[in-house]
Amino acid sequence: MFGDLIGKGRAKTASASDANDLIKAGTDATFMADVVEASRHTPVLVDFWAPWCGPCRQLTPALEKAVTAAGGAIRLVKINVDENPGYAGQLRVQSIPAVFAFRDGQPVDGFMGALPESQLKAFIDKLIGGSGGDDEVEALLGLATESTALGDIGGAAQAYAQVLSLDPAHAKAIAGLARCYLANGDAERAGEVLDMAPPEAAADADIAGARAAVALAARANSETAELDSRLADNEDDHQARLELAEILAGRGDFAGAADHLLQIIGRDRAWNDDAARKALLTVFEAAGPMSDVARQGRRRLSAILFS
Repeated sequence: MFGDLIGKGRAKTASASDANDLIKAGTDATFMADVVEASRHTPVLVDFWAPWCGPCRQLTPALEKAVTAAGGAIRLVKINVDENPGYAGQLRVQSIPAVFAFRDGQPVDGFMGALPESQLKAFIDKLIGGSGGDDEVEALLGLATESTALGDIGGAAQAYAQVLSLDPAHAKAIAGLARCYLANGDAERAGEVLDMAPPEAAADADIAGARAAVALAARANSETAELDSRLADNEDDHQARLELAEILAGRGDFAGAADHLLQIIGRDRAWNDDAARKALLTVFEAAGPMSDVARQGRRRLSAILFS
């Protein structure tokens, strides 16, 4: 499905009774009054949780903190799905924690799973009409980069999706989300995400790099055993080395692909109408123009061409 906290000064002046009114435990019996009718005046978050749910114990306090900090701009209703399964079923809640945002009597947004405070803030900012702002976008992009580095592709995807909820045309977020799908082996969905990019972003380096990576992914599932065997028999089998490089690049091993392509260029610069050099430039684009693969590869290429 689709941090610095809001209004610190307002939160400090909120009374205990105000806080109790902003955050309450709801039931199926009170859902219409606490959520549907209340959301016609103030946006309402519904937190579906259960006592046995570990992530719920992380998310609910963070939600309470963010809602309190918003100083009355939003309310929170917590519903134990074990005791109140009715509306959770109607909303097709399949896993918890699940949070739905209601405005004007209708669900308008939501998410599943525990989110970091920065993403909760951005989510609430969007719901209550806050700008989201450059600071929120940069924080989310930073979180996505960190998550990717830690191998948390799901976390990175959530962060990029949150950026796109604030700015649907954000090129870096579009490219990042596409790469997340690509990392999970879904090149088709990655291509669909890239199609979201506006025409003016066609030349953007992040978009172009992601498109190159998607194009390379076509050979990701090809076998390499025969190619490895051919190279073991003949290191100058440039065709086998080129095909192996294409497969490695499709799997995201841009460094390995670049190494093979540079070996071809080093042995025969003009082989097959510069096929290796052309493939190498595509690998650099897919890896990112400022990546270590591209920087180190260009240095090695220059050394070969000007030696």
